[in-house]
Amino acid sequence: MTFVVTESCIRCKYTDCVEVCPVDCFYEGPNFLVIHPDECIDCALCEPECPVDAIYSEDEVPKDQEEFIELNAELAEVWPNINERIDPPSDADEWKDVKNKRDQLDRNPPA
Repeated sequence: MTFVVTESCIRCKYTDCVEVCPVDCFYEGPNFLVIHPDECIDCALCEPECPVDAIYSEDEVPKDQEEFIELNAELAEVWPNINERIDPPSDADEWKDVKNKRDQLDRNPPA
């Protein structure tokens, strides 16, 4: 089993979750984080640290967010690993309560 980052993280990219991960399984895109499913040890430390409730156990991902299970696996293969907390984007607080942000996801590798 693995944990999955879902839509709420888009354009927020708070990294509180990254800081507590004992196996460094987070990967960073331009405006989103993902968890590598083959590296996650299902410790659940990241879930309560997420200030926007974007992280779920794979078997508890809401039905309307299930596409993020595959998306995490796909993007973790192309984005760089992140293992330290960084400052969120300057407009993260403006995006944290926005719903339906899939169209805002930047899938490109970070510059």
